[in-house]
Amino acid sequence: MGQSTVDVILAGHLDPLVLSAVSLGASLWAFAYLGAVGLALALPPLIAHLDGAGRRGAVGALFRQAVYLAVVVGFVLAAAIRCGGPMLIGALGYDPGLVASIDGFLRAISFGAPALTLFMACRGLSDGLRMPRPGMAVSLFGLAVLAPLAYALMYGRFGAPALGAAGSGLATALTLWLELAAFALWLRFSGHYRGIGRGCLAPDPAVLAELLRLGAPMACGVLLEASLFSASALAIGAFGVTASSSHQVALTATSLSFMVPLGLSTAITIRVGNAAGAGDMPGVRRAGLTGMGMALAFETVTCALFLLLPALIAGVFTDAAAVAAGAVKLLRLAGLFQFSDGLQVSAAGALRGVKDVFVPLAITVLAYWGVGMVSGLYLAFTRGWQAEGMWTGLIAGLSTAALLLTWRFLSLSRMR
Repeated sequence: MGQSTVDVILAGHLDPLVLSAVSLGASLWAFAYLGAVGLALALPPLIAHLDGAGRRGAVGALFRQAVYLAVVVGFVLAAAIRCGGPMLIGALGYDPGLVASIDGFLRAISFGAPALTLFMACRGLSDGLRMPRPGMAVSLFGLAVLAPLAYALMYGRFGAPALGAAGSGLATALTLWLELAAFALWLRFSGHYRGIGRGCLAPDPAVLAELLRLGAPMACGVLLEASLFSASALAIGAFGVTASSSHQVALTATSLSFMVPLGLSTAITIRVGNAAGAGDMPGVRRAGLTGMGMALAFETVTCALFLLLPALIAGVFTDAAAVAAGAVKLLRLAGLFQFSDGLQVSAAGALRGVKDVFVPLAITVLAYWGVGMVSGLYLAFTRGWQAEGMWTGLIAGLSTAALLLTWRFLSLSRMR
């Protein structure tokens, strides 16, 4: 998310057209990114179950199969973004200059999709073994690399060509490959992964099927939430470059704050998975509720920031007065859904820990699209609220998901 924030800040201070292109291109890239994240979410609870049950020697075989799956998914996502993304953008009737800029961004960033999926598999291994620091260190390394690289390729500095939005995509793709190389070296030479076993070299259909059985619904759930925001960005694009840029500024700020409850949700998954693997059902409930409480406590802070300091936050991302004014209105609305967003992602993390995936998927379909998107489109276009209407729909969808997912975890943990 820090990488996305760097790209948006650089684009916002370069040109509104480039900011809009990066905004809309990133909305489509988010499908690939979060699809990879969703599939990777299946790995930590499975590893946590094995670790909690005292079967650490079986972890290596599971990880090897996850790598095979990551390679296939990575190339599929790269092809989808490189070919399908530009076709979709071209069919939406945007300005030709904007379409060309988005096309350059998507073609460049698609190069990094296989690196992304393999990185997620490596991180899933470390997270599942309760070692999140390597992932954090490698991500910080990537952020340090991306900032000067994106600046050079977008602005044409240090002898590099000025590529604008395409430079942003290329810098992100190159950074993803460097992150993967760094994480692979850590796994190879660190002594923290001894005793996890190696497993069969050949693909194991049974293990791959288990990863897909859990990972596919998780990926769908993550994609449904991501698609709610991405579709909102595409809908808001119909109201012009200024509205689209304002939306991206507000979305980047809220997405950055969302990383804390998202990180907590991963920790909740692992702690709940450890307890479930050990047969400790009271521990399952205690870990889930503790994590939800921590997420709500943090969201109190972000809610206050978005309601009280929206102009200051918007000014970090853009110099354009009209874009900043639109972002201020959206950031105030964002303050209202902070609690819902934190609660729904932490409850989903708790449910992943007990391998409950299909009911949460049904809940997200209903909440995000049946409530969020329908009400957002109605308010934006029929009622004429434009971008603010779409964001009001986001509030409705996230609130519905938060209530139903929390109810599901409370009911399931009580029964067990």
